[in-house]
Amino acid sequence: MAMKEKLIRFIKQDTILVISGLLALLSCFFVPPDAGYKDYVNYRVLAILFSLMLVVSAMVRIGTFGYLTGKLLGRIRSERAISLFLVLLSFFLSMVLTNDVALVTLVPFALLLLKAFGDRRRTVYTLILMTVAANLGSMLTPIGNPQNLYLYTEYNFTFGSFLKLMLPYSVTALALLVISVLWLNRTDHTLDTAAVEIAERPCLRKLALYLLLFAVCLLTVAGTLHYGIMLGIVAVLILVVDRGAFRKVDYTLLLTFVFFFILIGNLGRIDAIRNTLTLIVEENVVFTAVISSQVISNVPAAMLLSAFTSRGSALVVGVNLGGLGTLIASMASLITYKFYAKEKQPGERYLLRFTVINLIFLAVLYTLHLLIR
Repeated sequence: MAMKEKLIRFIKQDTILVISGLLALLSCFFVPPDAGYKDYVNYRVLAILFSLMLVVSAMVRIGTFGYLTGKLLGRIRSERAISLFLVLLSFFLSMVLTNDVALVTLVPFALLLLKAFGDRRRTVYTLILMTVAANLGSMLTPIGNPQNLYLYTEYNFTFGSFLKLMLPYSVTALALLVISVLWLNRTDHTLDTAAVEIAERPCLRKLALYLLLFAVCLLTVAGTLHYGIMLGIVAVLILVVDRGAFRKVDYTLLLTFVFFFILIGNLGRIDAIRNTLTLIVEENVVFTAVISSQVISNVPAAMLLSAFTSRGSALVVGVNLGGLGTLIASMASLITYKFYAKEKQPGERYLLRFTVINLIFLAVLYTLHLLIR
């Protein structure tokens, strides 16, 4: 019984991993393993993703972001100002830390800060807008989320071309977020004292090393440094300085990527499936990506659809906008919901408000796409 419960819990926690693994295994019956399999996996993407997660994990473990967030928020006493600051912080941090890490770092602080005001309704709206901000802020850069990193490499974007593509959506999203926060906080509350304690300052020597390693990762993203050299430098130095950082890497995400590489590679070798899916995707890449993301999440959607279209720019726009909508459209959204659920708050209103707000943002940004395409 205990084993059965563990299996059920594992499937619930890592549903995308399990499904991708089963689909990859099923595809192997139609395309038996052969020498062609070795070309399926994009090792550069895996190396960059692993290295970035490792560096950020090490930075989190020395309290970097907790200290900075606490320092910045320590002097703010206005609920409206705190909400706006948390949302903007989620937006901009996600560009360099990924949407997942930004939310894991900021949501616990948000719950602590907002609890002092005793306004559960505003807490819900702030958490939702922080989640939207992290998903939309991350879409601007190649390292903001896993699907961007994959598509950036797969379609050989330059850093400048990627920024130019997503900048109109990011600017519009930022304006919408500010308007939303101010509208939902038309009245304001203040506290007599600062609502957060400043965490202990991180070790500056370790922080300097981790920032240097982060720069090494960016050199590989820019195509200046080979991914093998980057991986060796990052892995060896962090192994020496803080091997515990390896435990915080999301290995299930890396394995999910491998499974999807196998699935995509095999589907591409089945003529009937490849031709049919190519016709469907090419009809409207952005719309297909948005709809697919609502069901299977935008990271798997990006990997799956990339095998059937050469229109990389449209796919980037589609899967990033597709992160809005349902709770599973972006797996990062589940992070906020899990933290919220731990506070023993009723989840129904959160889910309803989350969906409505996400759909409004999606409608506006998709309309922008129709106007500028």
